[in-house]
Amino acid sequence: VIRPEPCHVCGSRIRFGKTAIKCCQCQLLLHTKCREQCPSLCTPRPHHHAWPREGVLADFSPSTPPLVPTLVVQCVTEVETRGLTETGLYRVPGAEQLVREWKQKLLRAGGALPALSSVTDIHVVCGVLKDFLRGLKEPLVTFSLHSAFLRAADIPDDAARDTALRHVVSKLPPANRDTLAFLMLHLLRVSHSPDCKMDVLNLSRVFGPTLVGHSSANPTPLAIMEDTPRQCKVVAHLLSLPPNFWRSFVKTEQENLVPM
Repeated sequence: VIRPEPCHVCGSRIRFGKTAIKCCQCQLLLHTKCREQCPSLCTPRPHHHAWPREGVLADFSPSTPPLVPTLVVQCVTEVETRGLTETGLYRVPGAEQLVREWKQKLLRAGGALPALSSVTDIHVVCGVLKDFLRGLKEPLVTFSLHSAFLRAADIPDDAARDTALRHVVSKLPPANRDTLAFLMLHLLRVSHSPDCKMDVLNLSRVFGPTLVGHSSANPTPLAIMEDTPRQCKVVAHLLSLPPNFWRSFVKTEQENLVPM
């Protein structure tokens, strides 16, 4: 091995200078010690098996609803399994190098993701999720609906604002809408955990720039300055919508949201 790569059986990196086994048919790479756990049969893998390094959300979504990328489901599941007692969840950063390594490992794996249970620090898993969402070609609320979300969040009357936000959410592409709903339900659970000490205001500050972003890929410095407080306001008001509204988008085929 010249360039360290993950073993497709155990998920751990095969380090520089180590001997590895690679299938000449399907290109599966694994530690020599993992040979016994390797599937005996293989099929040639298409070149596009791995996810793209970047893309819009639909590029990572499954073909059946709810259209939530496996990476998002697996990160959220891991956080909810062992992270809801961690103070500062999503605010405390994980080790940058580990976040980068695990994100690339998951993207290369495509739909068959290695288990995140081997990631000791849950903040690294949180970092992978945030970095994945930040790395999309456009934010979850999309460039075209960005201003509509901002306008809806600015409505002073609570009932009118909620109605407007529901309407704009319904106009999102299906993958974006389902993933937003899945994330809102997750962040509500985080906000209700007394150990996390991450209320709706804290979470909106963390996720505002990530989920709402700007109206274009290259915002001006003035737009960045003006958008930042409004991004947080949008996420805070989205989190104030009733959970049943969000559940309506992800309730179908709920078993699809349980990672293998």
